[in-house]
Amino acid sequence: SSGINAEWPLRPGRLAARKYARVVQKLGFPAKFTEFKIQNMVGSCDVKFPIRLEGLYAQHGQFSHYEPELFPGLIYRMLRPKIVLLIFVSGKVVLTGAKDRNDINAAFECIYPILKNFRKK
Repeated sequence: SSGINAEWPLRPGRLAARKYARVVQKLGFPAKFTEFKIQNMVGSCDVKFPIRLEGLYAQHGQFSHYEPELFPGLIYRMLRPKIVLLIFVSGKVVLTGAKDRNDINAAFECIYPILKNFRKK
């Protein structure tokens, strides 16, 4: 055995969920803490350069949605891993929909070279 506990990354979320269930119980509801499962993880980062969203949308339209008059970010739906990215002209990126941290890391590694190609000069 490597000594690494596969449950360790779940501990902070599990603890928060147990505390929340306790609050609900104290309010008089019959809450039970069973079958804990992470449904959605969110990550965010800054690539430290501005991005040409129009160009990204023009070349990656099959994966993305961009209507700047409705929302300032480009919505990029990655297929593998199945993650949704919100990409902003400022270089800020939000990754959501992950079931674990590895999905977030893999999605960022896939998108970063693409974003570099659409760096504003």
